[in-house]
Amino acid sequence: MSATEAPEPLWQPSPEQIARTQLTGFTRFVEQRIGRSFASYAALHQWSIDDPGSFWTLVWEFTGVRASSKAAVAVTGLDQFPGARWFPGARLNFAENLLWQENAHIALIAHTEGGERRSLSYGDLRRRVAALAAYMKQLGIAPGDRVAGWLPNVPEAVIAMLATASIGAVWSSCSPDFGADGALDRFGQIEPRLLIACDGYIYNGQPFVIRARVEAVAASVASIEQILWVAVLGQCPSAAIRFDSVTNATTHSLEFVPRAFDDPLYILYSSGTTGKPKCIVHGVGGTLLQHLKEHRLHVDLHPEDVLFYFTTCGWMMWNWLVSGLASGCTLVLYEGSPFQPGAATLFDLIEQDRISVFGVSAKYLSSVEKAGYFPAEHHDLSSLRTLLSTGSPLLHESYGFVYEHIRPDLHLASISGGTDLISCFVLGNPNLPVWPGEIQSAGLGMAVEVWDDDGVRLQQGKGELVCTRPFPSCPVGFWQDPNREKFLSAYFERFPGVWAHGDFAEHTIHDGYIIHGRSDAVLNPGGVRIGTAEIYRLVEQFTAVKEAVCVGQEWQGDIRVVLFVVMQPGYTLDDTLSRKIAARIREQASPRHTPARILEVADIPRTLSGKIVEIAVRDTIHGRTVRNTAALANPEALELFRDLEALRS
Repeated sequence: MSATEAPEPLWQPSPEQIARTQLTGFTRFVEQRIGRSFASYAALHQWSIDDPGSFWTLVWEFTGVRASSKAAVAVTGLDQFPGARWFPGARLNFAENLLWQENAHIALIAHTEGGERRSLSYGDLRRRVAALAAYMKQLGIAPGDRVAGWLPNVPEAVIAMLATASIGAVWSSCSPDFGADGALDRFGQIEPRLLIACDGYIYNGQPFVIRARVEAVAASVASIEQILWVAVLGQCPSAAIRFDSVTNATTHSLEFVPRAFDDPLYILYSSGTTGKPKCIVHGVGGTLLQHLKEHRLHVDLHPEDVLFYFTTCGWMMWNWLVSGLASGCTLVLYEGSPFQPGAATLFDLIEQDRISVFGVSAKYLSSVEKAGYFPAEHHDLSSLRTLLSTGSPLLHESYGFVYEHIRPDLHLASISGGTDLISCFVLGNPNLPVWPGEIQSAGLGMAVEVWDDDGVRLQQGKGELVCTRPFPSCPVGFWQDPNREKFLSAYFERFPGVWAHGDFAEHTIHDGYIIHGRSDAVLNPGGVRIGTAEIYRLVEQFTAVKEAVCVGQEWQGDIRVVLFVVMQPGYTLDDTLSRKIAARIREQASPRHTPARILEVADIPRTLSGKIVEIAVRDTIHGRTVRNTAALANPEALELFRDLEALRS
């Protein structure tokens, strides 16, 4: 049964639950301020995109943004996309809005896969941020300078980011599993003055020393004046300046340098699989306001909540997670493999720390299901209210798994956006039902539509996910792109004046959305566009299949579908299983979806953030060069797809 045919939602908030959400409170707040009422979320959303100046002003007021000066107007140049300016004249500091608490309320709980647990109160966090900020000032780091972090997901990373933001400098990070070339491709472009790096990390029980990598990159980037070392493995240089010695120094006063709304806060990076990664610059105010809106209105995040997201410092979800401090809640950080020592690991954290909002990737949920692990049978999950999923489309079957084997009364929110906007276009909604396979709604203030190839809006059917109007977290631009040529090409080339996001999507009868995969990975057999997620959903129903990647092969003047599968231990792909896979795809999708070839491989290449790189596989089977293998976590896997005899006939 498809998502649109399901007779009943999987979850429906009660009237009492709806009455208590901050989204309902915001709706009433807006109604009082503008003198009109909204009968539905759809009506509120339409107003939010019709009158964005009023909407974002009221978000600012409702969420209590702290600023040294406010703007006279909310936005200018709304007819220019890109080009609109949000809250010109406002002055604020990002870190001040995350560190407004000074008490003993716990800000951070940090776990490692080895069982270490640390916690910091908001007061402790402020003191350490103040000490590091004072050190940065002594180094002469000024507003606009870049500070780079090459760090695991530990409290030191949060402290470093907040200290950087407090003095008006720009933070950029990657995780320690990046190779030297991958880090150099990123930090070499943005020219940081200070590098805060670890000596190594532990993953899946194995230590990895990266000291030599760090030193090599620092020697290659002339702008780096100092390395501040975070000791993880005890392998720091003997003369190193240690992070903990700096942040445990004598108490300093914490000062916040006011910045303009569009001054740079973060530099994030595209995956870089087609060349050097693009350096995406996000502004102070746009990041803060968008995250406050999503956390408070779409997640219903409160100070008493405990928020977790499994992420690394190389993925935008880390930035999104840390912004939870602005809502005054407790963050739970985890560093290591989510399956070390087994599938229970992250669910142990829910029980131990009373996590109320739990975020993971869609692939993680699928892997737990594949492992045959049923969390509700082993854990007290009574604290859990909301489960968030992103990174790739959440499989239709995973919705059922969550409600059957995690919690039946859970708000399951699949969310989708990306590094490009450091937030979401479509996401959860605590006031709306959850339908299987669907993302609940477009985000408030986000003018999301689905268009066909000719730029015509589709009320039904699959097409390009676009955003037709400006929004505050639109990137300030790309680093070293003075004429904005790369920036305009990335998002506005296909439909001038409209953001084309690169997702192949569908608008549903419930006013929700389904993401069918990336547009650049869409299959096109016989001219029919097919999203890869539709095929993965069916293939991953087979117990014997661990994971899959599907690409289009140029063949006899057309495109044929080729499916590669990685098998679970103890299984192999034989003719019987191949026929069963093909039959299920043909029956439940269409003959067009059915692979012409199904081949077993030992591994599938992924980006450092864990996403399957379909384009790299497609290029490899065609004998084309994959331009930047440093962006891959396992580039050696590409060799498994090169010059295959089975694809010659």
